[in-house]
Amino acid sequence: MERQLKYFFNFLENDRKLSENTLQSYKRDLKQFRKYLEACELHYNRVKEDDIKDYIRELQEEGKKASSISRCIASIRSFYQFVLKSKKVKVDPTQNIQSPKIEKRVPSVLTSKEVELLLEQPKDIDLKGIRDKAMLEFAYATGMRVTEIISLNMEDINLEEGYVTCKHGNKQRNIPLGNMSLKALKEYVEEAREILIKTEGEQALFVNINGGRLTRQGFWKIIKFYKEQAHITKEITPHVLRHSFATHLLQNGADLKAIQTMLGHSDISSTQVYMQFQDEGIKNVYRKAHPRA
Repeated sequence: MERQLKYFFNFLENDRKLSENTLQSYKRDLKQFRKYLEACELHYNRVKEDDIKDYIRELQEEGKKASSISRCIASIRSFYQFVLKSKKVKVDPTQNIQSPKIEKRVPSVLTSKEVELLLEQPKDIDLKGIRDKAMLEFAYATGMRVTEIISLNMEDINLEEGYVTCKHGNKQRNIPLGNMSLKALKEYVEEAREILIKTEGEQALFVNINGGRLTRQGFWKIIKFYKEQAHITKEITPHVLRHSFATHLLQNGADLKAIQTMLGHSDISSTQVYMQFQDEGIKNVYRKAHPRA
């Protein structure tokens, strides 16, 4: 199985061109599955549907969430479809396996006032403050995923035209930058970044105090710090800023399709979850104006 996994991961990375995060998820899921098979003394090409069901039950007993189990099943299914095509197995044991139902959670969203309070916290009186101000303004202005933000290079930013080119997997999209975000970003690039970086060849847009590319953990810590400074009781993560970006756009009349494009959702249903946050005012206007409301 080790060899087939190596071929499969190589296929995902070079042919499917999956993002590093997605690739790591596949690796975690399948390495865990391989350990289970080894413990049960099962060879991957002799696995049957009942064996997969037993594995799912074990994951449930371990307290794994339905979303995690669904992802594991998807990873295992992709692997078996791969080895089925290469004729290493005759039957896909996951063919009739159903993923557990996942309850759609309501995204956590900040109010406009909470966002304003959070963005007011970084002070542009030193290099770190200038950088942090630019980062928070940028995250809220674009709605980009944290991985996308920390992966940005200088070449992905167009300060003259006021937009960022976001690359996610093998896709890319252009997202406009608002005036506040653009102003903070220009100040960071012109006054702070050049001092923070240690080597001229550094391509990363957002760098840490040591001059290297900022990490996910670094970004999370920065947001947590300013959340506490602002005395906001809600949990705030980079993804909460993404949810808030989408919700506030929708509340202010933005087209759902345009929001889908900016978020990089492949399916409109992922974007429609934000419909539940539309202002009561909009609903009241509808009720009064629509002849069949």
